[in-house]
Parts: sequence; structure tokens; C-alpha cells
Amino acid sequence: MSLVVIGTMAFDALETPFGKVDRIIGGSATYVAWSASNFTQPIKQVSIIGGDFPQEELDALAARGVAFDGVDVIKDGKSFFWSGRYHMDMNTRDTLVTDLNVLAQFNPQLPDSYQDCEFLMLGNVVPAIQLDVIKQLKNRPKLVVMDTMNFWMETAMDDLKKVLAEVDVLMVNDSEARQLSEEYSLVKAAARIQAMGPKYIIIKKGEHGALLFHGSKAFFAPALPLEDVFDPTGAGDTFAGGFIGHIARTKDISFENMKRGIIVGSAMASFCVEKFGPNRLKELTMEEINGRINEFVDLVQFDIQL
Repeated sequence: MSLVVIGTMAFDALETPFGKVDRIIGGSATYVAWSASNFTQPIKQVSIIGGDFPQEELDALAARGVAFDGVDVIKDGKSFFWSGRYHMDMNTRDTLVTDLNVLAQFNPQLPDSYQDCEFLMLGNVVPAIQLDVIKQLKNRPKLVVMDTMNFWMETAMDDLKKVLAEVDVLMVNDSEARQLSEEYSLVKAAARIQAMGPKYIIIKKGEHGALLFHGSKAFFAPALPLEDVFDPTGAGDTFAGGFIGHIARTKDISFENMKRGIIVGSAMASFCVEKFGPNRLKELTMEEINGRINEFVDLVQFDIQL
């Protein structure tokens, strides 16, 4: 049984108050794979790339148990490219360039080797494509996790609602949760979104942590205070990779284990922001990961007598 990940594999050009890179590997599926591969293998990618995507990057991921049978390679095409500039608060950014390139013709067809999918991570792509991937699986996965964004709420709401009816876990940030639900209170927002289909709602709040909702239950995980934040690009996808990687490793989809998955995801995201692109993720050891998870435990643990 395997983890199947759908998303982009791309190039980014990034500028933050702390530095600039003109061309670096990025994409939602790339970050998810680097993060999740610390906890589970194989990871079966569904994406599309041009002939310009570096073979050494594919080889590095393959060495981590990532399979590419579901990745279309358009040899005479260019990979998706995004360029952005972050403001001083690192929470807001300006998109400078978006070149869809081969992503404009993304029409994934799952190979037979992907039909053993036990866990499905739907990265932030067109909702119609997310739904099509679900429909291509002959057996429903044990857990379907979905990421989306405000752009699809504005341009493809009908398709988005169809996907929401088919997934188990939705990941959005706080502004997206409010837009989707038309509720300001995140508690009310989560309840309204659950009525659309997902049993679990994860609301990411960046440097302020993440919330998990299931029915009347709620859990909050803080973000680790960091001295240096160089690049927040991919932090949300890295969070998703840590979360689904932990769930796939333990094969436990209970609310209690998802709470642990939130902490694992938060720990992985805290590494991601320490260097540009996925570079920090590439050099991580399990000793470092376990140490960071323990830092989260120490951050929130306390004794009290009433």
C-alpha cells in the first residue's frame, strides 16, 4: 500500500527581506514528497514537468522512495514557474510571475501501479483535476487529504464543492476558511465546512500555529518560535507532507493520532523556512526531526494544580 501525492513540481524565483534566489526547485508535490519521505515510503507522485526539470532532482527524490510513474514529462516543454517577493512580515507576498507552461496541459492518468493507494494527498491544483484523480482510483483510499486556495473559491466554486464532498480532511489557511464558509469565527467556519463533506478541518495560521477540528472536538498546535526565517515558500506543503507521512506510517486515522500528525507537520514546516526552497529538507536527519518534535512537546507542556 502506498501514499499517492498529486501536485506541482516546478521552479521558483524568490525574494525575501533576507535574500534572493533566481531559480530554485519548488512545487507542492516536491515539498510534500521531501517531507513525507522521512516517515513513509513509497510515495507515488502525480504531476507534470518539462524537459528542463533537473534529472539530479528526480534522482534525489527517487533515492528517498519517490516513484514517478504518474509524472508526465514533456521533453520539449518548460516546467511551471512562479516568482514572488515577500514583505518584511513574511506573511504577505506579491506574485511577480506565474508561467503555467506544461501545467496548462496537466491531465493526469493514474498508472495501474498507483491503484494500491491507501492514502491520497491532493495538493493545491485545479479542483476538477483533484476530483478526477479520486474517481480514477478503483478502491477508496483509507484517507483523502485535500489542500486548496482562495483562487479556486473565486473561479471554480462548483467544482470545489464537488471535491469537498469526496474528501476526509481539508487543509486551508484562516483567510481561506473564512472565505469558503462565509464565517469570521473559525469555530463556526470549521462547522460549516464540515457540513460540505470533510470530517476533519485543519486551519493553518502560519507563525501562529494550526487548528484541527472534528465534530465538536478541537485541537491547537502552536508554531515554534524561530530566530531565523529565510523563506516561507512551501511551508504549508511541508506541513501537509509531515502530517500525511505520519498518518501513513502509523495507519491510524483517529482524531488523537491526527493531533500528533499536526505536531509532526508543524515540526517539518519549521525546518522548511530555515533555508530557501526545499534545501533544508534535503539535509534533515531523523535525529534532528525527533529533537524538533520534542521542542514542540516542551513548548506546550506544563503542570498546574487547581
